[in-house]
Amino acid sequence: MRKSKPKKRIILPDPKFNDTLVTRFVNDLMYDGKKSIAYQIFYDAMDVVVTKMKDSELSPVDVFKKALEKITPQVEVKSRRVGGANFQVPMEIRPERKVSISVKNLILYARKRSGRSMADKLAAEIIAAYNEEGGAYKKKEDVHRMAEANRAFAHFRF
Repeated sequence: MRKSKPKKRIILPDPKFNDTLVTRFVNDLMYDGKKSIAYQIFYDAMDVVVTKMKDSELSPVDVFKKALEKITPQVEVKSRRVGGANFQVPMEIRPERKVSISVKNLILYARKRSGRSMADKLAAEIIAAYNEEGGAYKKKEDVHRMAEANRAFAHFRF
């Protein structure tokens, strides 16, 4: 390897909840470098989560983290060409990629939802993921199903 590996950037915690995962989420939520708007959307979504989940004793960030945990895939399938045939080979995902995939899926399916504002859509998707339903959770289940179906090709791992 000629080039050295780039060093990891340090992500600072967000101002309200003092959590680096929130900052990472907001960075993925952000469009065109408009971080303050992304923070506002996230904090508004957290307020909506608080109002909709009054009976839960968890804080909104804990609900958010639990929801992310529930939509985090453990395995994924990668295409591998062996002797002229393409196989979907199931592989374990490294921890940083797990978080990245779950965050991106949550944002993607929140954007696809119908609703008035992005904060409402995001809150609805977080609550759905917390209750093990919604688009992001379904995506995780589909990925796991694909990996299970192609378990026979696991020996092609590279």
